[in-house]
Order: sequence, then C-alpha cells, then structure tokens
Amino acid sequence: MPDAAFPDITVLTLEEKAALTSGLDFWRLKAIDRLGVPSIMMTDGPHGLRKQAGASDHLGLNASVPATCFPPAVGLGASWDPELATRVGAAIGREAALEDVAVVLGPGVNIKRSVRCGRNFEYFSEDPIHASNMGSGIVRGIQSQGVGASVKHFAANNQETDRMRVSSDVDPRPLREIYLRAFQGIVEDEQPWTVMCSYNRVNGVYVSEDPFLLTEVLRDEWGFEGLVVSDWGASNVRTAGIRAGMDLEMPASGGVTDRQLVEAVRDGSLDEADLDRSAARVLTLIRRATERASVEGALDVDAHHALAREAAGRSIVMLKNDGGLLPLRPTQKIAVIGEFAEKPRFQGGGSSHINPTRVDVALDAIRQVAPEATYAPGYVLPDAPEGIGMSAVRSSKPAPEVQDRLRAEAVEAAAVADVAVVFVGLPDEDESEGFDRDHIDLPAEHLALIDAVAAANPNVVVVLSNGGVVALPFADRVPAILETWLLGQAGGSGTADVLFGAVNPSGRLAESFPHRLEDTPAFSSFPGEGQHVRYGEGIHVGYRWYDARAIDVAFPFGHGLSYTAFTYGDVSASSNASGGIDIVVDVTNMGPVVGREVVQAYVSVPGSAVVRAPRELKAFQSVEIQPGETVTVALSVRRRDLAYWEVRTDQWIVEPSDYCVEVGASSRDLRGSAVVSLAGDDLVIPVSSDASVGDAFAHPVVGPVARRSLESSPFGAFMMHEGELTPMGRDMPLSRLVSFGVSPDLLSRILDVGK
Repeated sequence: MPDAAFPDITVLTLEEKAALTSGLDFWRLKAIDRLGVPSIMMTDGPHGLRKQAGASDHLGLNASVPATCFPPAVGLGASWDPELATRVGAAIGREAALEDVAVVLGPGVNIKRSVRCGRNFEYFSEDPIHASNMGSGIVRGIQSQGVGASVKHFAANNQETDRMRVSSDVDPRPLREIYLRAFQGIVEDEQPWTVMCSYNRVNGVYVSEDPFLLTEVLRDEWGFEGLVVSDWGASNVRTAGIRAGMDLEMPASGGVTDRQLVEAVRDGSLDEADLDRSAARVLTLIRRATERASVEGALDVDAHHALAREAAGRSIVMLKNDGGLLPLRPTQKIAVIGEFAEKPRFQGGGSSHINPTRVDVALDAIRQVAPEATYAPGYVLPDAPEGIGMSAVRSSKPAPEVQDRLRAEAVEAAAVADVAVVFVGLPDEDESEGFDRDHIDLPAEHLALIDAVAAANPNVVVVLSNGGVVALPFADRVPAILETWLLGQAGGSGTADVLFGAVNPSGRLAESFPHRLEDTPAFSSFPGEGQHVRYGEGIHVGYRWYDARAIDVAFPFGHGLSYTAFTYGDVSASSNASGGIDIVVDVTNMGPVVGREVVQAYVSVPGSAVVRAPRELKAFQSVEIQPGETVTVALSVRRRDLAYWEVRTDQWIVEPSDYCVEVGASSRDLRGSAVVSLAGDDLVIPVSSDASVGDAFAHPVVGPVARRSLESSPFGAFMMHEGELTPMGRDMPLSRLVSFGVSPDLLSRILDVGK
C-alpha cells in the first residue's frame, strides 16, 4: 500500500484505535477494512520461523510450516561472529517474507544470570557486550529483508520460575550495566521494529505497565522509534500499559481489553492522546510491513540448510583435546556410542520450537566419512514431549537391567575400537521454556556410561548436547570434549565436520562452566521466594563473579581450542576521536591448517572510585587466518561501553583514569596488555545536608569552600590529618556536623555554595 494512501490516526474512531492495540488471534493484528488497513502476522522465530500452518488456534499450538532450524542462540552465540549472525538473520527474514510474516519474534538477548534458567538456550551470553553485538547481527539480518525483528524479553527476565509474576529486584547499577545494556546497544544501533516486554515485574512494577522502562529509558533515553509489544499474556492492567507505553497487547483478548480502553477514555480515566500514541505506532508497524516488495520464488532449502551447517560447525567449542586425539581419521576404528548420536536433540522446548525442513543425524554423517564406524546406543533417551514443550513432567525410564545391558554393549564396542566417541547430554525433559532446572548434572546413566567406556578405552571423545551449562566431573578423565550445544537441523553434519577436521573448531564459550552449582553467582538467591528474586550478586554476573572471587572454573568464559595454534604480538591501545579506545594486535597462525581465532579485548580500571569487576569484555572479533599468516586485528571499544552507571546522579560516567586493556583468547588466557589514559567525564555530586563531607570536598565549587571552612573550625582537627580527611570525617553527613560543634551558619554557607 503506498504511503500516501495509508490512513492517519485522526480518521480512526475511538473503537478502531482501541482495536488496533490488541491482537486479532494468536498471531495476527486486526485489520480496519473500511480504511484499507490490512491484518499482518507476527510469528516466533529466534532461530527459525515458527508459522502455524492454516488458521491460528487460540493457543498457537497447531503444526507449523517447514522452516530452516538454525542453531539456537546458545550455539550461534558461541561463534562470537556478528557477521555470521547477520547472515543467519537474513535467511530467517527471507523465509518470513516468503511466508508473508511481518515480524519475527526474536532475538532473545537476556543475560544468563543463572546457569539453571530453563530458557538459557534462547539467549546468547552471560555478558551484555557479547549479547548486544550478536543480537544486533540477527536484527540487522532480519530487517534487511523488509521484515521486522522483536528484541526480547525486555527486561530483567532471567528465569522461568513464576515468570508471569516474579519481581526481579535489582539495583540501578546492575540493571543498567548488565541487564539493560544489550537492549540499549541493539536499539541505538539497529532500531528494531519492535521490542517485546517481558512477563515479570522489575522492582515491584510489571514491565508491561512501567513508564520508567518503556518510555523514560527505552524511548526518551535510547531513542527507540518502534512499537512495544507484550509477551504473549504479559499484559496486566491494559489502561496502565497504554499509559506506560506498552502499545500492542498479544494475543487476542476477545475484545475485552478493547472495550476497557474505550470505557476508560469515555470516563476520563485514560487520556485519549495516550491511546492515539499507541494506535499510531501500530499503524506505523502495519505500514512498514506493507511497504515490503512482494517476494518471488520458493525457499532455497538446500542453500539455507548449507548455511545452517556452516553455523553449526562454527558454534562447536572444543573444550579439550589432549594429545591431539582430534581430528579423527577415517581409517581409525571408531565406536560411536550414545543414543544422542542417532536421535539428535537440536533445539530447545517451548515457543521457539521449529518444524525443520530436514534433520542431519550425527551417526549418519560420521558413517559418510568412516563407513565402518560401529554404533551402540549406551542408554535409552526418554520420549520427547509432544507439541512445543513447556512441560516438566518426567518420562518413565527403562528398567535398570536394560540400561546395564546397553552400557555393557557400549563397553564391548569401545574396547575393540581405536577411539570411542560418546554422545551425552540433557534430554528435552530436563530443560525447556516454562521451568528452570534444579541442578546442572548430566543424567546419571550418561555419567556412568562415560566412566565405563573410559575404563575400557582411554581414547574417548565426549560430545555434549545441551542448551545450558552442565557440570563435567569427568573432564580430567577423558582426553577430548566437544561442546556442541543445540545446533539446529544441520547439527549432525556440523558435528562430523569438526570431528574429522573438515571444519577447524572456532567456537568459544559465551558462558563460564563452573565446577559446582554452589560456585555460581546466583546460587543462594535463585529463583527467589514469595514472588521476589533478589539480584544480590550485583554487577558480578558470570565471569565477573569468578574473577572477583578468584574461583576456579572448569572452563572459563571465552575458552575454546583449535586444530592450530595462534600467537599474539604486542598490544597497542590509544584513545580515539570519539572518546573510546582503539586496539591493535598482530595474531599469527603457527600451525599447518587454516583456523579462526576469536580475539577478545577486556578492560579494567585499576584504582577505580567505584566497585568494578577485575576485567570486562568490551570488544571482540572472529578472524580467519591462513597457515603461517599474520593478521593485524583492529578492535574498537566505544565510549558508551566504557561507562559505569553513577547512582548518585543517575547518569553514565566514563571515569577519568588509566584504562588497562588486556587482549587474549579467553577471559583467563590473556596474551598482552596496554594502558591508555582517558580524560573521562566531569562528575559533580549534588551537595545537600544528606551529602557526606567527602562528597562536599569532591565538589568542584563547594569543595574549596568546605575545606577552608572546616580547616579553620575546631572540628577540623578531628576530621582531618595532615590535610586529608580521616575515614570518619569523610563519611560524616553534613547535617551531623552541628552536633559536633560546627555552627549552623557555617553549615548554611557551605550548602548555599552548592545550590
């Protein structure tokens, strides 16, 4: 529909305005036939399109059309490659356009606060800069096809337990620096068409009716120009939502909330201008969707499957490879063990569940390279739940004697092989949208299988299939471990590509692997109680926590091995014209095969005036390097990413200081460093009677007056020593000085200067 023909909000009736702000059914928005405004469709799709075939049902559970299932965010995030994410996003956008879908509901960029969150497979990282860059890639790709993205779930939605009511009680600094930062980066860089607000409350207020988050932060501070849509069923009080800036309630309410809005405008409890604002945003979304040129042709299933295979291979992390056991050789006697090799779990349960165009099986892919490979299931997987999951019902398990027999057969196969490749992981019933895990353990029969096989054959490769972090008690007893996550429909062939060296593994961990659940940051406060969860670890999430407390981990954030070796040259860092930091380092491939290195830059501020993590990821780049080649890698840290949230003034501050830049292959494999001095921002703390003497001394105007006044007062000897404030003097509230002999007039003079 041409822009000139699209109606303005002023020609809509009150009832039509209200109708636009809620869904027609589970997936579609309402049309306004008399004005030629069409209905458009939204569908799930963080890692592929989940469009229902035929008419929508009231729960959105009917079978969906075939679509390419790319690696979920847990896998793709391990590629550390926003350019790859852009290509995947463009493919998803292309499939959406072919199916006449206007908005893809993704990506999910929530932080992995706890390893137990049941939906972690849909999220990229425990770090906001990583999540922001990867999420920006997906949004950029989807929207390049004339299809809108919906960044979710805004905000502080980091668990599934009681997710529709729980209050995430989080202080301002971690809220801004950890939980909002990924959203902020994507909004400011990519302007997604929509942002999806989450079910939960933040500090006691439902996000769906929180003007601070939906208007003050999202729109006024970040400049968001699009539409806020509720998560499905996240709308609480609709009138409050409209006032707060939650524009579109999904799914349909059967007209109930539409009538509530009309009645509220008529009785004066809702300003019609607020309704106009939201209805206009819905009209703008519909207009943008109709501006996309019609898409011709059919889905290139083979090309998109090939991209899914590439992405799968790039997502695999080689955690360990002692003695160069990998890559395998086709001439070896290979025993493939574990039912996951034959029955892959390639995506998570819940609303993102894709109907794949095809599925590659690892056992078949291995036998295409090594036809003589033997197979033993080793255990029996529980039946996968029907539909889209979201059920924590445990499946019945086979009798112990069956498991014992299968394990014995696996041991026999391993004993006569050169190498045993053991596939283990978490079954569907252990992790899904809708519930959280209460442990991070692999099934007992999988652990027993690894131990038994390793006793029969020391050459063991463990292949993990899991959407969330798991404990690895066997890590020091097997020589090789591949973390293959959930890899999408081409995960089987992608795994074989890495096992046999057709693809050199380049994935890196986007979340730390702890030794024990008890070591994790949120262990004592997850998932909360009484509808509240306290984010007591503050800014120390993920690797920040382990580094600050010097806690040993099984494998650190950013870790991943290769079939080649990389060396780093000297690191140079300098401030740039934008107030950020430019970093340059030479990286050389010392081995015989081409490989990708993920160059990671971490920044710290020694002697900072505020509590900080020992180091924080600020930039990264995935670089392909030929054998013997040296590549100069240039990284740029943006000024906004160097800032901390100053709670006393409610603003971002870049601290004037020397910044230490460390570059390396993981958060605990740092190869070189450099120091750069930044001028930073002026921080002026308001001085009131509640301010401390230290605050007053630090104020550029009040400071000199306060110092002269107090030095000449009888109290000065008590407060100061050799011209410097004592700790007690520094923390003394100005209002208490009168009790210690400072005259009210003197105090008033100090405060008057600060006005």
